[in-house]
Amino acid sequence: MSAVVTAFSPPVAREIIIHNPANGAEVGRAPVATPEEVAAAVERARAAQPAWAALSFAERARYIRRTREVILDELNTIARLISDEIGKPVAEALLHELSPSLDLMQYFARQTEKLLRPEKVALGQYGWMGRASRIVYHPVGVVGIIAPWNFPWATPLGEIVPALMAGNGVVLKPSELTPLTALKIAEVLQKAGLPEGLFSVVTGYGETGAALIAARPDKIMFTGSTATGKKIAAAAAAHLIPIVLELGGKDPMIVCADANVEVAARAAVFGAFANAGQACASVERCYVHESIAPQFIEKVVAETKKLRVNTTQTEEHEIGAMSSERQLAIVEAHVADAHSRGAEILAGGRRAPNLNGAFYEPTVLAKVNHTMDIMRDETFGPVLPIQTFKTEAEALKLANDTIFGLTAMVFTRDTARGQRLAQQIMAGTVMVNEVLYTHSIAATPWGGFKQSGYGRTHGRAGLLEMVAPQHVHINRVSFMPDLWWFNYSRTAIELFRGFSRRFASGSVFQTVLLLPQMLKRMREK
Repeated sequence: MSAVVTAFSPPVAREIIIHNPANGAEVGRAPVATPEEVAAAVERARAAQPAWAALSFAERARYIRRTREVILDELNTIARLISDEIGKPVAEALLHELSPSLDLMQYFARQTEKLLRPEKVALGQYGWMGRASRIVYHPVGVVGIIAPWNFPWATPLGEIVPALMAGNGVVLKPSELTPLTALKIAEVLQKAGLPEGLFSVVTGYGETGAALIAARPDKIMFTGSTATGKKIAAAAAAHLIPIVLELGGKDPMIVCADANVEVAARAAVFGAFANAGQACASVERCYVHESIAPQFIEKVVAETKKLRVNTTQTEEHEIGAMSSERQLAIVEAHVADAHSRGAEILAGGRRAPNLNGAFYEPTVLAKVNHTMDIMRDETFGPVLPIQTFKTEAEALKLANDTIFGLTAMVFTRDTARGQRLAQQIMAGTVMVNEVLYTHSIAATPWGGFKQSGYGRTHGRAGLLEMVAPQHVHINRVSFMPDLWWFNYSRTAIELFRGFSRRFASGSVFQTVLLLPQMLKRMREK
């Protein structure tokens, strides 16, 4: 893995200098890969991939399990690196990054062979004619992963592991904000003995991602903003590279009149403020029934004011720094716009006092509406806007009034109602009496509707993105020609009319009525 070897060598042209967003301290440096280096990484993966694909699932799983052991040995070191590089609390590095990825690794190590087992296809009447079909799965080849900064460990590993288990090579391009975490992924895989060249990290800026697409891997997995996703989709389309896009969200939470107010309030606080609100599945809009709104809002504000905002130098706090001043500025603009249009700030609403880094207080807004940016555009920060509703129909209309459709949440004591409402919300994942965490469940698919992207990661649906299905069809009646082969005689044409009227009906009885014509045609052959 040359990326690990050269991780801190002098850069050819320039380098990325990483500063902790909580205190400005330099965390480390990473090279900016040239287009030639990116292309070479793809070619190394392509050269190494056939031998890797030739291994059994059990043999590939051994490498993944060894990688898990390396990670467990370095758990605290990795958590600290993630925390320092992106500003999140160590607790969240452990909870949201390391624990889910370790679970995902054991899941795919155990389950991939079963999930990709060849499948028999039911052919109906064709089966009576001695035909059989099955689907087998082949690795796509080389998977290019363009990963985000908000979960720099868990998100790429959630795609790297199934890609490797499916028999692919992988090239990872991380965000320019989190290259050190990506290089640590390469390091642990190297320590686990993964074959040379099979996995590489190419660090750099947007140009590096463009170079990865230009190098023509066999699949692209992108997680990031909708605007960038559109550009990547266009670039990939020029080479007909299939792509999975996991993009933005403006995820709604509906709190029904019968919900447990205390539980729902605490869920809203966690869902809105975990990772400083920098998750595509964060609660970005909360709709609460007007009958319980006063109690719910009071509890939300009380819970929000308990949250501790601090630097990464301490471990016992809930809210860390935001990723960058640029992201913090978006939050400030959204809150200012809402306030200018009549929103009421019940908690927060400002940079954290007495802290010099990119900190923003967890913020609760009331009296919001859909004319405000805070209810329409992705905020990606620690803000919870709350709007009331009168009826279920109104709540559903508000929840679906968005260009996004990643996740949504419904809180109610009546799980039947929750399921009914969930199925009417246009989102890839809808949780009933839960928030945020299903990305951590390796067995469940992850992806969105509308401008939240297409394709899936995780679960069997995500694993199927890493393979190419091949249909194998067999004719066991190999001693005779097919009845529809040339020549097109008068007998043949009459039989073809019978195929249209009887065989194509799907009825065995109707097809049996064709036997005299079929025998007549056989005598012609």
